[in-house]
Amino acid sequence: MKNRHSIRLKEYDYSQSGAYFITICAHDRECLFGEIVNGQIELNDVGRMIDKQWQDLKTRFPDIELDECVIMPNHFHGIVILNPENYQTVGAGSSCPNETTKSSGDGGREDRAPTLGDIVGYFKYRTTKQINATPETGIKKLWQRNYYEHVLRNEAELNEIRQYIVDNPAKWDTDEENPNVKPS
Repeated sequence: MKNRHSIRLKEYDYSQSGAYFITICAHDRECLFGEIVNGQIELNDVGRMIDKQWQDLKTRFPDIELDECVIMPNHFHGIVILNPENYQTVGAGSSCPNETTKSSGDGGREDRAPTLGDIVGYFKYRTTKQINATPETGIKKLWQRNYYEHVLRNEAELNEIRQYIVDNPAKWDTDEENPNVKPS
């Protein structure tokens, strides 16, 4: 088995308040979510399902904020803002391995704010579960194993990433994630 190493910041608490930019790529960077037409994304059924699951994260994690996001043909960009001081446990006792659960003090997991990894893991779990329940899509694997994250450290950086997300579809013809763009 390959030796895996984390790409996360060592010693960083990914449950602390803050804004986080994430990118999640489709498995093998296949274009599964729609297409870019005239600089705009036109989502297919899979892309619309991903959008719905993203918006539904607020149901599972009511104290997060979902900021700017875009679903591209083969990847997803989004900004998640964590507010752990307002954390409420929802859906305690669920059998989903990626869900945060509430302990009754019996040695189980203590109440805690979700980490960014909990949120992304839950999102990937829910979207994959829905794709697996829809075999007519023909999709065997939805996401690649990991995801990219960046801690947004100030308002200027947050606004820069928001603009990057908004502009992303219009730049698809030069995007390195576009399988039709030759590497430079």
